[in-house]
Amino acid sequence: MAIFEIITPERFSYKHTVRSHGWYDLLPFVLDEANDTLSFVSNNGGVPVFVTISEGKAGLSVDVNAKKFDRDAIERDVRHLLRLDDDMDAFYVTAEKAGHVVWAAEANAGRLLRSPTVWEDLVKSICTTNCTWAVTRNMTTKLVEELGEPTHCGRRAFPTAEAMAGRDAAFYREIVRAGYRAEYFAELAESVAAGRVDPESWLTSDLSTADLKKEMKKVKGVGDYAAENLLKLVGRYDGLALDSWLRAGFYKKHNKGKKCDDKKIARHYRKFKSWQGLAIWCDMTEDWFTEKSSEPAA
Repeated sequence: MAIFEIITPERFSYKHTVRSHGWYDLLPFVLDEANDTLSFVSNNGGVPVFVTISEGKAGLSVDVNAKKFDRDAIERDVRHLLRLDDDMDAFYVTAEKAGHVVWAAEANAGRLLRSPTVWEDLVKSICTTNCTWAVTRNMTTKLVEELGEPTHCGRRAFPTAEAMAGRDAAFYREIVRAGYRAEYFAELAESVAAGRVDPESWLTSDLSTADLKKEMKKVKGVGDYAAENLLKLVGRYDGLALDSWLRAGFYKKHNKGKKCDDKKIARHYRKFKSWQGLAIWCDMTEDWFTEKSSEPAA
């Protein structure tokens, strides 16, 4: 066991980042609410290790369950998944000018938790489509338990593309219970393992957001909703990523509980421009930190 600290930005909220959306509820993440810690598995330069994050005196305290580890690799992962290098000032200024979702600026919220790799976020995003959260959790749990490489302490990493490519569609259908996604997982894993698809490149892509969305949608199983959620996780918030949960929340909060078309929802957040996807998410999750939610949302 070894512990080191990472200094956080001045405008950063550990609580609001960890609980920003449902990723904390999906393995390999482990949220310990009693001790207020978030654990994950870092690739650690090729040897996966179990890492636990908590708030420390100078920022974050990082506890690594290993005697030997690549500190730089683990720090990169922590900075990436908690979005420590994201500049949120423009969003906060936009919110304050709009007089809407000001709570996010006041709480230093708005950073959306993500996985150590875009690959993991991609697979998990496909697992969220057209199903309940319980089904999403079951699929990701099965993927980790069946295909994830074990750490020294027995925790398992999220499976690599190579590990997933070693199984056929029948495995994903019968063991993972992925339904129609079974063929998608088998094909996607093989494409990524062979280098034909490179999800990590989306983080630094020079493509416009519209073109990057088209690139993401070339992956079978990724439609508008999944692509716009993925865009948020690589730092682009142009799309609303509307689903039934967000729509219902908008109807209740801003339309007297009555259904309306998506164009009205889009008009409501248009003033946020390139931040509109983050604005609607913060708007719909404002009460998460004052009320207990029975089930996380993606």
